[in-house]
Amino acid sequence: MCERRWRPEFDVDLDAVLAPLRRGHADPCFRRDGGVWLTANTAGGPATLRLSRSDVDIVGIAWGDGAEAVLDGLPALLGADDDDSGFVSHHDAVARARRALPRLRLGATRRVWDVLVPAVLEQKVTGYEARRSWRELCRRFGEPAPGPAPGGMRVPPTPAAVLSIVDWNWHRSGVDSARRRALRAAATVAGRLEEAVSLGGAEGRRLLRTVPGIGVWTAAEVAQRAWGDADAVSFGDFHIPAVVGHALLGRELDDAGMHEVLAPYAPHRHRVVRYLEAAGHTRPRYGPRYPIRDYRAI
Repeated sequence: MCERRWRPEFDVDLDAVLAPLRRGHADPCFRRDGGVWLTANTAGGPATLRLSRSDVDIVGIAWGDGAEAVLDGLPALLGADDDDSGFVSHHDAVARARRALPRLRLGATRRVWDVLVPAVLEQKVTGYEARRSWRELCRRFGEPAPGPAPGGMRVPPTPAAVLSIVDWNWHRSGVDSARRRALRAAATVAGRLEEAVSLGGAEGRRLLRTVPGIGVWTAAEVAQRAWGDADAVSFGDFHIPAVVGHALLGRELDDAGMHEVLAPYAPHRHRVVRYLEAAGHTRPRYGPRYPIRDYRAI
């Protein structure tokens, strides 16, 4: 076990900064119990991290071979590297959200693989389907969380574990052939993909997109979490253009329209989306929903 006490120079909202890492209420890699528990794969091995607040300090306690690595990354994880200088609100909705959420920051795990797997699983399926597959893969192919973690917590499957999965186990986990091919392709070059963190920005996203099956949307979802990319918009998302359009213009937008309306915010376009989502803006609930499928029954 290792422990670190960190006193940030800004007020940290643990729930807000870590929310993008949680994949549903039953995420086996993320739990709350008054503090926040996370699991991770690091270059040194698996780790469990518990974060809590003690007066003005953030207390991190970690277990496993990767304990020191996750504690070293604690400030970045909680947004210490996030720089919103130069940000200007061009819409009332954004200005209101920014005033209401002064502690909202973009955190960075500084690791690609653990956020890439669930991002690929979320490609072109409902959130329900993706979260179910994530739980199944972690339960079957992820290691038990090191240390005294809450029951059922697992470490995300490693690249080697993903490459070991046979077709019928992919099927049992509800993962179709396109997503399994993307995951296997990424697993074969997982070490190289970690270099995207040091590249950052558009160059980091471009490196991720060299993997077959990883496009603009998936690269953005990874960049937002792995290096806190403030400009990585999830173009191609089923919901986000509608959220942005209704929040800023009072009407539906497509990707092209969202690109246009967010252009003045560069290099903080994702930050705008994050403000709007955290402020409670959602897609209006009308029209057909994306159908929930169960690939295990096919």
